[in-house]
Amino acid sequence: MLEYTLEHEWKEPWSLSVMEGLLSFNAHHKARGQEQKLSIIVKSKGNNEVVGGLLGQTIHGWLYIGWLWTSESYRKHGIATELMRRAEDEARRRGCHHAHLTTLEFQAREFYEHRGYAVFGVLDDYPRPYKRFFLQKVL
Repeated sequence: MLEYTLEHEWKEPWSLSVMEGLLSFNAHHKARGQEQKLSIIVKSKGNNEVVGGLLGQTIHGWLYIGWLWTSESYRKHGIATELMRRAEDEARRRGCHHAHLTTLEFQAREFYEHRGYAVFGVLDDYPRPYKRFFLQKVL
């Protein structure tokens, strides 16, 4: 007999059992890559305030950019472009051959496309009424 439990959060140790089970299954089908986090933070020199940053990771020869943000008062100063350049340079140093990310319709699709990223997938109504774009780039 099976028991199904629905929760509104990931509870340990059950959530870890699910993750480890999938990782174990995947290990039989592909080489298990070593994930490395990537964090590039920009601070103002005067008060050490965080004014921008990029958070991501590298694994299996891919850079994933999960978060890219610049404070409103520091936009249009090339900070995001410099963050992308530094992240891609570090990814190449780590042996990556591609990069990928997602962006929402009201965010920065054109910014990424101007830097060589191309859309390879779209989710409609994510969130409604917007689209979520999946982009990739050859490094």
